[in-house]
Amino acid sequence: MYAYISGIVDEILTDRAVLEAGGVGYELFCSAMTLKRLRVGQKERLYTHLHLAEGIMALYGFYEPEEKDMFRRLLTVTRVGPKLALSVLSVLTPSDVAGAIVTNNAAAFDRVSGMGRKTAQRVLLELKERVETSEMLGNSGANVDAPDIRSEAVAALVSLGYDGLAAGKAVAAIEQADSVETLITAALRKMAR
Repeated sequence: MYAYISGIVDEILTDRAVLEAGGVGYELFCSAMTLKRLRVGQKERLYTHLHLAEGIMALYGFYEPEEKDMFRRLLTVTRVGPKLALSVLSVLTPSDVAGAIVTNNAAAFDRVSGMGRKTAQRVLLELKERVETSEMLGNSGANVDAPDIRSEAVAALVSLGYDGLAAGKAVAAIEQADSVETLITAALRKMAR
């Protein structure tokens, strides 16, 4: 219904911002990443999603269209509502989420408040076909032609005690690897820098 709202940031709260446009103050629920980029008194454009559930309307705002697109994809997952989708995007960028999905890295969601391992696995399973490998790391061009060895490498790094998100990013940044061992070694070197 609304593609975006452009106006002056009137107020920034913990989980939302008020944007004044045309004499109307729009209350937009936002991710922590979007809220960090806003400044009171500045003109901003937020891409919006109007959510209607059980007779309640809520407007969600995103600094970038990629964040809005990933929010909408997350909403298609069973038992993921707007609050949990915003929690995901408060911790992970859209490219982090895409990278976790492509490499089957459930550990990347460990820091998301309110998301357990089963829900993380459901996100990976239900969005696997809806996320393109080109979305990983903001279209960095990483070669992901072998997602199975990539997910094995991430799992190995997580079992060694590395953070799931950091392990997923390091593995995704490696363009070519002929084996899991080579991929792990290259990812360890990348994380050591």
